[in-house]
Amino acid sequence: MILYLDASAIVKRYVSESGSRDVLALTGSATVVATAIASRAEVAAALARAVRLDVLGDAGGRRAQQRFADEWVDFVRVPATEALVARAETLAWSHALRGYDAVHLAAALTWQDVVGQEVVLATYDHQLWTAGAAAGLRPWPDQLRA
Repeated sequence: MILYLDASAIVKRYVSESGSRDVLALTGSATVVATAIASRAEVAAALARAVRLDVLGDAGGRRAQQRFADEWVDFVRVPATEALVARAETLAWSHALRGYDAVHLAAALTWQDVVGQEVVLATYDHQLWTAGAAAGLRPWPDQLRA
């Protein structure tokens, strides 16, 4: 399975919450895992926010960030090129997406174009999940709760 993770799915690898075990199992069964280069900043911001909101303690947040940083090299990183951002611009309008969600969708579709095989889009964002399905990706999880 060729897998693309957005930041909402990546965070679940490093913070124990609903869906974390599923994401770990999914990534463990994938032949390759990709994400947008922007995920590096998004995941760091999400972990820092979890510390600020006391969802994670400072030490736990820093450990999670360090694990993510150590594993970053294992992800195929889809670069943010002018062409990708132009594609994201179009997708933002056609699917009513926020900025980084449009970038993730453009990156996942670009990744699918490059590999020439079906890409599974792992996301816990409802708008991105729906847009991914409409755009020709296989969204995961199979059903996303509201």
